[in-house]
Amino acid sequence: MSSTRHYLRYFSADSAQRDMAYQLYQQVADLPLICPHGHVDPRLFANPDYQFGSPAELLLIPDHYIFRMLYSQGIRMEDLAVPRQDGSAVETDHRRAWQLFANNFYLFQGTPTGIWLTDELVDVFGVTDKLNAENAQTIYDQIDEQLKSAEFQPRNLYDRFNIEVLCTTDAATDTLTHHQAIRDSGWHGRILPTFRPDAVVNLHTENWRNQITTLSHVSGINVVDYASFIQAIEQRRAFFKEMGAKATDHAALTAFTTHLTDQQADIIFQRALRGETTDIDAAQFTGHMLIELARMSVDDGLVMQLHVGSYRNHNKHIFYRFGRDMGADIPIASEFTQGLQPLLNQFGNNLDFSLILFNLDETTYARELAPLAGHYPAVKLGPPWWFHDSLNGMRRYFDQVIETAGIYNTAGFNDDTRAYPSIPARHDVWRRAACDWVAGLIVRHIVDEVDGSVMVKALAYDLAKMAYKL
Repeated sequence: MSSTRHYLRYFSADSAQRDMAYQLYQQVADLPLICPHGHVDPRLFANPDYQFGSPAELLLIPDHYIFRMLYSQGIRMEDLAVPRQDGSAVETDHRRAWQLFANNFYLFQGTPTGIWLTDELVDVFGVTDKLNAENAQTIYDQIDEQLKSAEFQPRNLYDRFNIEVLCTTDAATDTLTHHQAIRDSGWHGRILPTFRPDAVVNLHTENWRNQITTLSHVSGINVVDYASFIQAIEQRRAFFKEMGAKATDHAALTAFTTHLTDQQADIIFQRALRGETTDIDAAQFTGHMLIELARMSVDDGLVMQLHVGSYRNHNKHIFYRFGRDMGADIPIASEFTQGLQPLLNQFGNNLDFSLILFNLDETTYARELAPLAGHYPAVKLGPPWWFHDSLNGMRRYFDQVIETAGIYNTAGFNDDTRAYPSIPARHDVWRRAACDWVAGLIVRHIVDEVDGSVMVKALAYDLAKMAYKL
């Protein structure tokens, strides 16, 4: 059976809105892709001759969206060739892992993952048949052959995907060796680092003490107390900025922020160095550091991103066997109005500060996030994230946010993915969803076609460039 996709996909069933959506979409479909936040490995671009591995290595093994769904149906991650932390045996035959994936591809029907996978199989690899148990190996061979060609080297795909800029996410302790290699090569692609200090800021991070040792080494500052810790963080930020960074990224369970004195912060930091951190210590220190990191953003101009509301590594069975960020993040209820007030009272009115908020609790969209972004000059809202990076999630976002915040208090779209070949598909879903939503405004005579055209271009391209100073 052919895997065809209708050119009017994702648009409204109402004919007037659908026709208008397609008219708008044609204006933005071919705009360059701005990718200001994501998790593509910079190693892909450091070596001009980089070759991807097998189809399973590229599309299956690293993608937690995929093996999360399969695991939910009782399929062992070991059988999908996902490596274990302790080096225990997992499936080594990637064809067998791919076959297992194909046998269960039907599980992704109606999901955003199913949309992305279908789009990239068709558009990137030219696969014209639906993936299933019977054709799994034929499609594997088709993809495998292409991955061995120069056309499918990451730098060539960068041009083919029409990417204008792509930002990675890098630990505070990263030496950015791969970014330096990209610069030294003289390649035209813009691959920029993003500073993410979670592993040294969040005291409950596993191996936190070792992270501090590494921070001392890479910064050249002996981190023995809170004061030297702050100096090391500032040194690393300066280095990232020299390497082209435009933004920082921070993950916190909640949006709680609080002021600590230097003495209070040092007392907590010393307890952490001794391995005596309490839950209260960790929450207080992260809340305080979010304000400190905002202060640093005012000083150095780096855009601050804050991802809130993900209870990470919820499944300890998976965490201990496979490590962090393996598909077991679960949303929690979130609160922003009171939690962010200490930070916003200090920096929210500062025109030199930019804070982009992401959240997994949709009930906060209209109640808290849109009003905050619609008031504070420093605040913008990131696009729907993780579980809500979907067609329906985008529609809910537009409906709940834009009336209060307007589109210019949002940050456009970012793909937030590790799966490099899925980037065009993710942007296409956003562009189609945005065009369909704006078309609804036009056919109801809320905005006219001229304004609608400006709005869809902003949502597809301009807003991300402006929000991230790209």
